[in-house]
Amino acid sequence: MPQTKVFFFCDDDGTAPVLEWLAELSRKQRKAAEKCLVRIETLKQLGNELRRPIADYLEDGIYELRTRHGTVQYRILYFFHGQNIAVLAHGLTKEKEVPKGAIADAIERKQRFEQAPDKHTYREEK
Repeated sequence: MPQTKVFFFCDDDGTAPVLEWLAELSRKQRKAAEKCLVRIETLKQLGNELRRPIADYLEDGIYELRTRHGTVQYRILYFFHGQNIAVLAHGLTKEKEVPKGAIADAIERKQRFEQAPDKHTYREEK
């Protein structure tokens, strides 16, 4: 299986919600952020072959990448674009279940990405 390319969804203003969430998490819980980054690497390696407990399907093409640090659960919502591209759309700290609003945000970002992939792919500034 070819390695999966992982991109970050980019809003119209040039920001990447998952990167902002990871930066904030890193300031508060560095170890938790590091564990999330390891999960992203696992997604790159295994792509759509990932299963529970690492990943799970939610709805409407949205998946969750799952990480736990201590008693706290962290989730990165993502979707696939084509066969070997995963787009990270939303990050959150989970309590009991992934909030419907977070899933709705990820679905909306998926739709925007599908309409204009180049516009909504985060690119680091050189």
